[in-house]
Amino acid sequence: MNETAQPKSQPVTVKKYANRRLYNTETSSYITLDNLAEMVRNNRDFVVYDAKSGDDITRGVLTQIIVEEEGKGNALLPINFLRQLIGVYGTDMPGLMPKYLEQAMANFMRQQESVRATVSKTLGPLMPPGMEDIGRKNMEMMERAMTLFTPFYREGVETRPGQENVQDYQEEIISLRAEVERLQAALAAAIAKGK
Repeated sequence: MNETAQPKSQPVTVKKYANRRLYNTETSSYITLDNLAEMVRNNRDFVVYDAKSGDDITRGVLTQIIVEEEGKGNALLPINFLRQLIGVYGTDMPGLMPKYLEQAMANFMRQQESVRATVSKTLGPLMPPGMEDIGRKNMEMMERAMTLFTPFYREGVETRPGQENVQDYQEEIISLRAEVERLQAALAAAIAKGK
C-alpha cells in the first residue's frame, strides 16, 4: 500500500473509527499512523475526520504521530520545552503560540543559512571530500522532523506573504549540515595529527 501518491490539489480524506482504525478514502484501505507520517514527509495533504461525528480531528492525529515518533526514540522535543508548552495551555497565551512557533521556526532556518555561509567561507578549503553524503542523510532526517511542525507546507509554495520558500530553506539546511559534518571531520583529523 503506497500512501505517497502524486500530490493532488485536494487533501486526502481519512476517517477514524471508534476502534481507532484509520481509513484512507482515496485508496479505500485501512492505514496506520506510520502511513500518515510518511504522507506528511512526502508533502501529501490529508484531513482526518471522526467517522461518527464528522469532526475534524487532524490536529489530534498529528499530535499522536509526534508522540509515537518521540516514543520510538526519535526524541526531538526537549523535556523542558514540553513542560513549558503544557504550561501555556492553562493561560491566555494559546492563541498567540501557533504564530510564535511558526515565526521561531522561520527564524531558526534563516540563522542556519547565516551559519552555513560563515562556515563555508572560513572553513570550506579545510573540509575533506566525501562528507556530503553523511550531511545529506542527517538533513533528510531533520527535514522529516521539521515537516511534523509544518505538515502541509508544500515545497515551492508560499503560505503567506513575506515568508520564504521552504525548498530554499531545505537546500540551505542540507548545505549547512554538510559543512558542519566536514568541519567535524577536519577537526578530528587535526586532533589525530596533533597526538
